[in-house]
Amino acid sequence: MEHDFWHRRWHKNEIGFHQETVNPYLLEYWPKLGAGLGSTVFVPLCGKSLDLAWLRGQGHGVIGIELSRVAIETFFREQRLEATRRPQGSFERWKADGYRLLCGDFFALTRDDLGPVDVVYDRASLIALPPGMRVRYAAHLRNLLPAGLSVLLITVEYPQKEMDGPPFAVQQDEVESLYSDWQPTLVARHDILAEAKRFRDKGVTRMHEAIYLLTSPGSA
Repeated sequence: MEHDFWHRRWHKNEIGFHQETVNPYLLEYWPKLGAGLGSTVFVPLCGKSLDLAWLRGQGHGVIGIELSRVAIETFFREQRLEATRRPQGSFERWKADGYRLLCGDFFALTRDDLGPVDVVYDRASLIALPPGMRVRYAAHLRNLLPAGLSVLLITVEYPQKEMDGPPFAVQQDEVESLYSDWQPTLVARHDILAEAKRFRDKGVTRMHEAIYLLTSPGSA
């Protein structure tokens, strides 16, 4: 997706992907990652997700990256936090109360920009990208992460021909291909069509959310 697409969505407040509550799968499956108090969690393409606040509330440091300045500014305003802002390489860094959010392009992120992280949470990144960009995304994520790091990944599955993304359908075989050496484990799959009215209205006839646990092998 082009940068302008996401900037327009945020400026027009066309953010149907934003959840007004903490993701229930985060609540249910986070303990399986064994992230201890003080662990640092990386949330790519983080938007203004309430999941960030939940993770911080568990005693984790939170690092996010987000293209839209509107999203980051709104997150700190809604959390009633005054963030300090400064340039950091290709990014604008917003920092407050255990949060460090980088405004800029995920694909420009380097290990030095990211710093040490212990866990990754991906609810809205992989499914936000079309197929070719998903390949780039997975490759770049691998290059950023140390060996042995745990990942909680949430995807959606539906017949792609029935609707244009985002969110894009990402099937299990694609997850296993993109992360073949990350030991991806499908831990649950839930039928969500009954509660997904806006997708049914677009003609989607089947829809599931899938939850995976992965372990980063690190870069060669």
